[in-house]
Amino acid sequence: MLMKHIVDAYEVLDSTYVTGEKVKEYLLGIKPDANIEVYELVGPKGSTDMLKVRIPGTRGKMNGGDAPTIGLLGRLGGIGARPERIGFVSDGDGALCAVALAAKLLDMQNKGDFLEGDVFISTHICPDAPTAPHDPVPFMGSPVEMSQVNREEVSPELDAILSVDTTKGNRVINTRGFAISPTVKEGYILRTSEDLLDLMQITTGKLPYVFPLALQDITPYGNDVHHINSVLQPCTATNAPVVGVAITAETMVPGCATGATHASDVEEAARFMLEVAKAFGKGQCKFYDEEEYARLIKLYGDLKHFQTLGNE
Repeated sequence: MLMKHIVDAYEVLDSTYVTGEKVKEYLLGIKPDANIEVYELVGPKGSTDMLKVRIPGTRGKMNGGDAPTIGLLGRLGGIGARPERIGFVSDGDGALCAVALAAKLLDMQNKGDFLEGDVFISTHICPDAPTAPHDPVPFMGSPVEMSQVNREEVSPELDAILSVDTTKGNRVINTRGFAISPTVKEGYILRTSEDLLDLMQITTGKLPYVFPLALQDITPYGNDVHHINSVLQPCTATNAPVVGVAITAETMVPGCATGATHASDVEEAARFMLEVAKAFGKGQCKFYDEEEYARLIKLYGDLKHFQTLGNE
């Protein structure tokens, strides 16, 4: 259960004065020796504070082990759109989920519960991001480019990535809660992981929801084609398998809308991601079938060009 951490993180984030350093202070208040990094990232429309939390596992690479490392990335444009909108915006749910996960994992270690694999958690903190036009509802913009965030968050140490993002401004997934994507790897949209579907059923107590992907959704921002949102953007910058965790709604909700965060939905998504991190570090959760992927490469070649901006 992460509801306390969701509420506490929300209280920290829902402020015009919030900074990456204030979030760091909150997390260090839970575990004073936590490995937390905060720094300013400057983009074409301003700046944001990058937040990185590294949580070592008992058999993780940080301790010289060989257990796989999972990345839990909170994707967003910003947590606020001030001064245009007052308060925490719907788009901020990805950051809220990531910060609550960091708080929970640190609290678990205080209580003697350690995962086997390392966990890398990252998001960025911006209470005054710009808005951006998008069909069918407005998006939150960002002071920095998506490629900049990818460079900061996506690293060779990650063996798999869960990318969580508010995904309510569409007509293709119409349920309250969260949905996952098929696994994306190096330009391929692969079958949805059975292990992830199992964990989703267990944590929600419901049948799983999977949202559809078009090929253009897994290409980089900046190529002037429509994307469902930024939830799969990490897949453009890594060879590791990536799965999107979309926090969803039955109706279309603009990313810049305030009063649209549902704590129970964010908690459910965070709890699912925590269980995936536990299982992945133990080698009990596969994001894709390696043999089947190798077969696809043999038959059809690599599709890494879809990770680029392509050719004009």
